Amino acid sequence: MRRAQLVSTDGGIVEVRLSNRPELRQQHGFVHGGVISYLADNAVTFAGGIALGGDAVTAHCTVDFARPATGEYLIARAHAVSSTRNQAVCHCTVYSIDGDTERIVAVAQGTVVTARTS
Repeated sequence: MRRAQLVSTDGGIVEVRLSNRPELRQQHGFVHGGVISYLADNAVTFAGGIALGGDAVTAHCTVDFARPATGEYLIARAHAVSSTRNQAVCHCTVYSIDGDTERIVAVAQGTVVTARTS
């Protein structure tokens, strides 16, 4: 897998997966924080889009890092915690997966709004 892949949307819980590759790591060998933020933002946007019933974009997203990311791949799991007609607030947890072991590496919250074209 060369890019992030949407692997599940069951029950409104979105899972986005990304393989850990050398070009995604920072100088200490951990997955770069920007990559983790990218993954969280993708998952939040998908979860918000599901809650809003259509195309959506992230209006705001914060990411708190819990520990360095290693492992075979990362998976972001997100869901909407609240939604209105035009906005959804979503929660996301990013995990590092190594074999059968999952470790939380980041937690994110994002506000997603309906995409408007003018």
